[in-house]
Amino acid sequence: MVLVEGKIGDKTYREPFSKGILSKSLIRSEIDPAKSYEIAVEIEKYYVDNNIEVVKIEDLIEHVTDRLNEEDPKLAKKYYKWKEIRRSEDPLIILIGGASGIGTSSISFELANKLGIKNMLSTDMIREVMRKIVSKELCPTLFESSYTAAESLSTPAPPEFDKTLLGFKDHVNTVSVGLTGVIERAIKEGISIVIEGVHIVPGFIDEELLKRNNVHMFVLSLSDEEIHKSRFYSRCRQLWARRPLKRYLKHFNDIRKTHDYIIGEAKNHDVCVIENIDVNATIDTMIETIIEKQTNTQKQEALQTL
Repeated sequence: MVLVEGKIGDKTYREPFSKGILSKSLIRSEIDPAKSYEIAVEIEKYYVDNNIEVVKIEDLIEHVTDRLNEEDPKLAKKYYKWKEIRRSEDPLIILIGGASGIGTSSISFELANKLGIKNMLSTDMIREVMRKIVSKELCPTLFESSYTAAESLSTPAPPEFDKTLLGFKDHVNTVSVGLTGVIERAIKEGISIVIEGVHIVPGFIDEELLKRNNVHMFVLSLSDEEIHKSRFYSRCRQLWARRPLKRYLKHFNDIRKTHDYIIGEAKNHDVCVIENIDVNATIDTMIETIIEKQTNTQKQEALQTL
């Protein structure tokens, strides 16, 4: 039996080599399932034929990367990047923000699947929980959609303020309390999670949380208003969707105001903004950004020990 040796903190562990686990990691790197299993079988046979009983996880990753380079260097690069992220001992907390209809839920699903993260949460769910706790009289904007929150403002907006954005900020500020609690709990319990939604707005989440090496925040954008509008048509055509198209189109200008505000805040707080036209391009940018942040943090930590 071939054993794979790795480390968690200061502790060394060994577990049996698994063709299934290896092939799954290859599939997440966009390698054909049949080819993934073929490579896993080939690598196991190599260790058995050469009487290698224990292989370090680093050597296994290098072996797989070299084998993938023979197939396609691009696939090898994607696999290596994915493994770099997954080798982190800390839980991955990924926040994906953007205006309604921008595609945060679709991207969160694809990214979680790519990284093997089982936990996903929408900020709309957090809002629903908070609605059961906070009364409508106490926080009326919470009981509206993010782009219609202004309709429930108890105090009229001053002429110099945009009413839509005033309601939006009040709405987001309230939900951010629950969002922060979820992030802190995930960090404490060591749970990797992808959280998405319109309530993920730079400036409303504790900066100290976002500075952590394992917490990553992204904001999605769509510069073309017609493309943005077409996303609502696509969403409402889905059989499971119960959101009325007319409501989105009626408030589309308000939604675009929240879109521009979120993008502006992201730029003010140096948060990565991604034009969400192509799913694969968006996912690749996210993964590269996550690796870059982790690498920079590791370099800083190494310098501090010198």
